[in-house]
Amino acid sequence: MEWNPETLKFLSECFLHTLSPAPEPRRRAEASLAEAADSPNYGLAVLRLVAEPSVAEQIRQAAAVNFKNHLRVRWSPASSADEPNAPSLVPDSEKEQIKALIVPLMLSSTPKIQSQLSEALALIGKHDFPKLWPALLPELIASLQKASQASDYTSINGILGTANSIFKKFCYQYKTNDLLLDLKYCLDNFAAPLLEIFLKTAALVDSAASSGAPAATLKPLFESQKLCCRIFYSLNFQELPEFFEDHMKEWMTEFRKYLTTNYPALENGGVDGLALVDELRADVCENINLYMEKNEEEFQEYLNDFAFAVWSLLGNVTQSSSRDQLAVMAIKFLTTVSMSVHHTLFAGEGVILQICQSIVIPNVRLREEDEELFEMNYIEFIRRDMEGSDLDTRRRIACELLKGIATNFRQQVTEIVSAQIQHLLTSFVSNPVGNWKDKDCAIYLVVALAAKRAGGTSVSTDLVDVQSFFASVIVPELQSQDVNGFPMLKAGALKFFTMFRNQIPKDVAVQIFRDLVRFLLAQSNVVHSYAASCIEKLLLVKDEGGRARYTAKDIAPFFGELMTNLFNAFKFPESEENQYIMKCIMRVLGVAEISREDAGNCVVGLTSILMEVCKNPKNPIFNHYLFESVAILVKRACDKEPSLISAFEGRLFPCLQQILANDVTEFFPYAFQLLAQLVELNSPPIPPSYMQIFEILLSPDLWKRTSNVPALVRLLQAFLQKAPHELSQEGRLNKVLGIFNTLISSSGTAEQGFYVLNTIIESLEYGVIAPYVCHIWAALFGQLQNRRTVKFIKSFLIIMSLFIVKHGSANLVDTMNAVQPNIFSMIVKQVWIPNLKLITGAIELKLTAVASIRLICESPALLDAANVELWGKVLDSIVTLLSQPEQDRVEEEPEMPDIAENVGYTATFVRLYNAGKKEEDPLKDIKDPREFVVALLARLSSLSPGRYPQIINQYLDPANQAALLQLCNTYNCPIV
Repeated sequence: MEWNPETLKFLSECFLHTLSPAPEPRRRAEASLAEAADSPNYGLAVLRLVAEPSVAEQIRQAAAVNFKNHLRVRWSPASSADEPNAPSLVPDSEKEQIKALIVPLMLSSTPKIQSQLSEALALIGKHDFPKLWPALLPELIASLQKASQASDYTSINGILGTANSIFKKFCYQYKTNDLLLDLKYCLDNFAAPLLEIFLKTAALVDSAASSGAPAATLKPLFESQKLCCRIFYSLNFQELPEFFEDHMKEWMTEFRKYLTTNYPALENGGVDGLALVDELRADVCENINLYMEKNEEEFQEYLNDFAFAVWSLLGNVTQSSSRDQLAVMAIKFLTTVSMSVHHTLFAGEGVILQICQSIVIPNVRLREEDEELFEMNYIEFIRRDMEGSDLDTRRRIACELLKGIATNFRQQVTEIVSAQIQHLLTSFVSNPVGNWKDKDCAIYLVVALAAKRAGGTSVSTDLVDVQSFFASVIVPELQSQDVNGFPMLKAGALKFFTMFRNQIPKDVAVQIFRDLVRFLLAQSNVVHSYAASCIEKLLLVKDEGGRARYTAKDIAPFFGELMTNLFNAFKFPESEENQYIMKCIMRVLGVAEISREDAGNCVVGLTSILMEVCKNPKNPIFNHYLFESVAILVKRACDKEPSLISAFEGRLFPCLQQILANDVTEFFPYAFQLLAQLVELNSPPIPPSYMQIFEILLSPDLWKRTSNVPALVRLLQAFLQKAPHELSQEGRLNKVLGIFNTLISSSGTAEQGFYVLNTIIESLEYGVIAPYVCHIWAALFGQLQNRRTVKFIKSFLIIMSLFIVKHGSANLVDTMNAVQPNIFSMIVKQVWIPNLKLITGAIELKLTAVASIRLICESPALLDAANVELWGKVLDSIVTLLSQPEQDRVEEEPEMPDIAENVGYTATFVRLYNAGKKEEDPLKDIKDPREFVVALLARLSSLSPGRYPQIINQYLDPANQAALLQLCNTYNCPIV
């Protein structure tokens, strides 16, 4: 795209129309820009438009956003999806011109454009800095010094914001030599200028504050200090740099000042000003917390002053939600101190009681903001409250502080908090309507301070006796006939029951089950979600020996009401796609005895929901549980009553057809897995309706989307097993082998290719596959030359073994040697012997051991005197496989992904657990592979007495000779 007046006019008009409220011109403009984006120098042209002073600000701003998004998709190979229609990348020549223009343009732009260009610059820096953009840091430093001399804080903050963006990688990337080299480069160049601007700005802050300067003067200075603090965090995250250790006093002096000094011009000048001061203080707390965690020894001399400063600061932080981040970071610092060797700071008389009364209880009590979140955004409330992602909320971090102190002062904390809980409950009893929040606070303290027992889901607490607390405090809430009264208290009670479900005796819990079913119809989204979650978690409880505590018998009396209420709960506003309810349905269907009538009602309910979500899939977790629920219903109902299959097909086929016809790609993997499940339930010959699907399945286009492949293979395997005769007609086998070839040629799908081949070998007669076998070996040999990964070699061994047990060793040897003379001996020597020990899994071990012994006992090629060494070494490998424990045989190497094949984002395959393929044992008749091996060996040796003991002595490892002798004695199969 040439930069000329026509281009300027075209782009300006397009960006103007993208801002239009009318959909038609907006869509046309977006389409024109999308088409133009494939042209070389498009990004450069848009950047030049941003720089054009004659163009309206709103157009330039729209162009800056477009430029940033253009770079996000097209700057590096890692950001473009690994799909056939992946967008073209920015050419290298254009990249260099963009890099030359972007820094000065960013610094001279208005704030809104500057923020977009800063993000764009950070995107480039993420991929190119520092190795492919060595000029960036010197340019930023020169610009920073120039702006500093002029006290131009708009430019200073733009530069610091950019530096902050590009240095963030030091916080979230793994420590590697390359990362540490990049960090050293940044420290060597930027640490000193950073301290210089930080101290200069600090002096300006002091001067402005003491002279009573207005908020407008202080705001850019505080913004600058905030950015300096964030850069400090990034540069110190990996380890303490020498420069920062040498200048710790300067940094810490200023840090402490921001925690102890008031800035009335900002703090009393409106929400924005107070927020800016709080953000800076929160960043300071985060920095000193980092030093406390990682550089405790070096930080020790400053600790007492900071602990006092943070403590004092917390006393002045109000309960307003706008101040949450500061409160959380301050409490987090005190928590870190409480768990360190300096915990004695909390040992003073009354300190822990004061913490409990002035920090913990006020921050655990419900606030108006919590009540609003509970009512207005139940998903976010549950995410924080139930799912443990609330570490950065005041409620949770206050309890974490108590837990931290309890690591060294357990008895004191337990006594004080137990007394506080009793005080809160007494307050509630005196006025239940007015003081319900006290009871909620008491329940929250017990739940939040509960400790998880190692290696399980069970929790324990020293604060209360769980069973008596449950009976006196929780049960009255759960048995309340008004499911809509005091919903937050009900939610807390349900959460307690869920958390301590293992400690509640079964007879008590079963009585409460019906109450949980009632709560499914509570109007509060949180309450009916918690009720569903509680039922679902109860059905997972295991007693000793792994037996389920609650069985079908326990839920049978109210199963119908339970399912009715669960489906009715979806009718509440905003719970139409409630994942907790759907997960509960899945769990109940997995436990309950399902009658024919129940199965019919459930499949109607589930398919109605499925038809609805197909129109606009929004919640992937809900969708997954929905498909799992369908799969488990099909599995359990049809296994029990095969006559239901046709009724289920009648309900499910329209849904699956809608998914495929409307290209609901998110659901393709699920649809294919459900179809596989239905195919497997049918007895051959399978109905004609399925054969139409089989034809679609063999279309190469369907296999291009890698996220579909595992599910398509699952479905293909089902067809191969259920319709082997149809497979050999109308060229279908040719198409299946074409799919196998495609899958095997990519490291990302090779394993799936082996699954297809396994099923072909297992399901089809030799006469059907004979014309193709040489082509199959040729394809595998070609891949073996280029891909010697552990996973590929194990799969290759299993394929050869399966071929032997199904079609005989003679066919294996002859067809392999037909591809290349004597290649079979080479494969045995280079692949079979050294890698047999890598096989894992009971079925796989049996298969390969049986195939290997049959090979050396039945194959003329290996029984030939010329191959005596090969024979002995194969036997040595068999004995290793059978006698050594798996952990001694296998050093599991992590498979390195093929980076080129896994770049970018693609929809992922999610396996349906309840539609999973049953693992078939191709050797059901052989119970003990060890006995089979020595019996076959003994029979062979009896035909040539004296020959094999000599070979065994010569070629088997001494340990394997002893192991083989022991096996022969165990099974009374002597080798003579």
